[in-house]
Amino acid sequence: MKWSRFSVPLFSVRRQGLVSVPPESRPESLLSLLLPLYVRPSTPMETLQRIVSTLVNKNDEIHNFIDMLNHTISNVQVNSSNAISELDEEFDGLYSVLHEMKGSMASTIQQEEARKIQALQDQLSQCSRALESSEELLELAVQSLDIKNPVELLEASRQIKDSVTVASAFRLSLKPKVSDSMTHMMVDFALEKRMLQAVKFLPVPKAPEIDVAACLVADNCITISWRMPEEDSRIDHFVLEYRKTNFDGLPRLKGEQRWELVDYIKATQYTLSGLKFDTKYMNLRVQACNKAVAGEYSDPVTLETKAFVFSLDSTSSHLNLKVEDTYVEWDPTGGKGQEKIKGKENKNRSNTASPKRSTNSPRASARASRDRFAGESYTVLGDTAVESGQHYWEVRAQKDCKSYSVGVTYRNPGKFDQLGKTNSSWCIHINNWLQTTFSAKHNNKAKTLDIPVPDRIGVYCDFDGGQLSFYNASSKALLHTFRTKFTQPLLPGFMIWCGGLTVTTGLQVPSAVKTLQKSENGLGGSTSSLNNVA
Repeated sequence: MKWSRFSVPLFSVRRQGLVSVPPESRPESLLSLLLPLYVRPSTPMETLQRIVSTLVNKNDEIHNFIDMLNHTISNVQVNSSNAISELDEEFDGLYSVLHEMKGSMASTIQQEEARKIQALQDQLSQCSRALESSEELLELAVQSLDIKNPVELLEASRQIKDSVTVASAFRLSLKPKVSDSMTHMMVDFALEKRMLQAVKFLPVPKAPEIDVAACLVADNCITISWRMPEEDSRIDHFVLEYRKTNFDGLPRLKGEQRWELVDYIKATQYTLSGLKFDTKYMNLRVQACNKAVAGEYSDPVTLETKAFVFSLDSTSSHLNLKVEDTYVEWDPTGGKGQEKIKGKENKNRSNTASPKRSTNSPRASARASRDRFAGESYTVLGDTAVESGQHYWEVRAQKDCKSYSVGVTYRNPGKFDQLGKTNSSWCIHINNWLQTTFSAKHNNKAKTLDIPVPDRIGVYCDFDGGQLSFYNASSKALLHTFRTKFTQPLLPGFMIWCGGLTVTTGLQVPSAVKTLQKSENGLGGSTSSLNNVA
């Protein structure tokens, strides 16, 4: 068997013999196809076919590259034309400014010329009148020299002397009021010329530096400050980007939310307000922009945005309540439509764990083995337990809501238990049926609160400090405080009849509430006769 010199290398020679070469390691260039020509026999037709195929592929690559080059050339021409147009506009604007300045300065010179000429003309008129008067006196004096009578001569001499004393010629300044110099109207544009000669194309702005020490996270707002590494008067504005994350440290490339953008920031500080802190951290970065181009982003910073986040647990709520995430609404027909699937729900809940949440999570443990509320306990609980720390959330009731309660309870209340009527739950209750009553409830005892019912109620829970406070969420005025020692995890609880409630979570403890808590704790003492050590 003969070995063809022009065979295509589809095999690799090893000690054990001939083995096939994987496609990804096969050479693609024509030169590499023609080098190892002694591998295996090949017919001239096969060789030519492979060469033709390689040439066709290479020609396609070159054609594509040529198209890309032509497209790039076209873009260069278009962008160059645009750049020249913008350059013309800038120079036209500069010419316009120079022309305007020239006209203004020329007008100033002409005004100075007119002022000086007017002053000199006024002085010239005074001199002419003085000269005329002086010549008249001179002529009179010369004529008086011919008087022979001593008495008449004496009188003429006295009159001429008196006239000379008051003559304007002797009070006239013989110095020009203004000079003929105009040197104070000269200009020197040497510095400006050097500045114009130093004009160059706009550089790319450098990346700003975020001042982490000056950044502030409070009241669901983030204030971020930054500075430029060196002063740059050409900076037009800044762009701030931020995104939520649950990962500490540097931002990740995958599995992150998209960046939110705030554009056209003129200052070197910006406050993001009205945020919902439903993740643990926030990534932030800034870039500087001049009129032409945006610079590189700053090194991103990660700020902690931890807050208490929960949803309403629809799996254990009363059947007459319609629950959607953070909204609950009274539904008088809800029980009839759902009784049929109650057993199926309970069976599925007992046999199947949620695929998205671990059974060891606070939400899963809060939901575990809990029956639906029944009877007159129109209750829904939060799906996340409070086990430590300080937390805050808010509740807004519909205007036509007849009765509702807002508070907390231990993890496993009875299905007929009502908020505030057990020793393991604390709440404030609003009753708008017939007349409005506002009260604080615990262990089946109530204390009337003689204050207006706010539109929004803020709930502050200090688990470790044994304190549960309710506030007017708008004014942050204190409504009522329970003091106790919590011995079990707490769940947010809500009772509703004839109406609806909206719960807002992901909120930090407001600064005003923190201040009030410090003041209240400093005063000491009890704020309620219902306070209880559990």
